[in-house]
Amino acid sequence: MNNLLIHIIRLIVFVLAQGLIFGQLEFGVGIHPMIYPLFILLLPFDISPILLIVMAFITGISVDFFMNTFGLHASAAVLVAYIRPELFRLFAPRDGYDVLKEPTASEYGYKWFLSVAGIAITIHHAWFFLLEHFSWSDWLIILRKTVLSVIVTMFILLIIQILFFKKPKTI
Repeated sequence: MNNLLIHIIRLIVFVLAQGLIFGQLEFGVGIHPMIYPLFILLLPFDISPILLIVMAFITGISVDFFMNTFGLHASAAVLVAYIRPELFRLFAPRDGYDVLKEPTASEYGYKWFLSVAGIAITIHHAWFFLLEHFSWSDWLIILRKTVLSVIVTMFILLIIQILFFKKPKTI
């Protein structure tokens, strides 16, 4: 019950932060930081695939509500949820994941986090901007927006990991 409450609060915080703060920032040159995929990556390792996709859809459609993007965020969020198990399997530690730990940089290291989140965020942003433009003739704009937005988003996610997900001190 306690973990469920934590995830509901995280969902609300990520959606509000995306809709009210990061979605309103104007960086210019096509930079759009999107932090809400971190919520999907932070869900427990042992979450069922169906529940993972449902949670991703709820997250994405909630952001779509704020941003008036008609399902673009929902689509990209569901794609992240779909690839998440394979990404985690690809970067799994030798002994596997401890289901009692969270998938954070403080638990599995910054190299692991940057690898998993970097790939997930790149796929998320590429899919989002591809659907936004819906034209291969804009491939240069899509590429520029994706690369610049991924760099800024990863920087923000790294700061979030450092500030809010510190490793608990052991006695």
